[in-house]
Amino acid sequence: MVTTRTVEYEVDGETYQGLLAVPDGQGPFPCVMICHAWAGRAENEDKSAEKIAGMGYLAFAADVYGKGRRGSSTEENQKLMEPLVSDRTGLLAKRLSASLETMKAQDEADASRAAVTGFCFGGLCALDCARGNLGVAGAAAFHAILGQQDKPQAGDIEAKVIAFQGYDDPMAKPEDQKAFADEMTARKADWQLHLYGGVMHAFTNEKANDPDFGTVYDAQASKRAWDGFARFLAELFG
Repeated sequence: MVTTRTVEYEVDGETYQGLLAVPDGQGPFPCVMICHAWAGRAENEDKSAEKIAGMGYLAFAADVYGKGRRGSSTEENQKLMEPLVSDRTGLLAKRLSASLETMKAQDEADASRAAVTGFCFGGLCALDCARGNLGVAGAAAFHAILGQQDKPQAGDIEAKVIAFQGYDDPMAKPEDQKAFADEMTARKADWQLHLYGGVMHAFTNEKANDPDFGTVYDAQASKRAWDGFARFLAELFG
């Protein structure tokens, strides 16, 4: 049985609202933060939090836009995302850090065992948590934007990193995949990159059905990625 509750927190005087999903049993539990896609925290992230809690981990669907700030069109989504993508080591990192600390502060959370995951823009966020060494043991990204930060950081990446990508993703092309592999290697990360042939962007999202835009759901790739993610968490937390 999984129980859920909303959790509000503040960054620079602005209110953010995440969803906490807690598994049945005796905590504290290893915890996993879910970073949302470019529309903001929505049904997909909340369902993913419940799914991860069903695997035995505390899960927190975070919010980096602000309470009630959500997009409903490409233009609105872009407008919400752009300020954060333009300042990944500053504004975005601050909001991600606050979200992680909020998750770790929950009574049911084992703050010493934390991981992060995310989808699309949220995948970029998850990878940036690893790039910035923000206090996670592992970072897993689903169909992420793979590009490096605006101010690429140096030093070893402490978290284990895994990315699940469609080879035909127009938002993370083969040259981006190669650059990501080179970046992770240069920073001595324990990293994995899983590529799925014939698969496009947003392949875990059942509502994705826009081949012209490059976002198409793929049930087989989604299952393979989620299975790989489950193994990754088991390796992290035992």
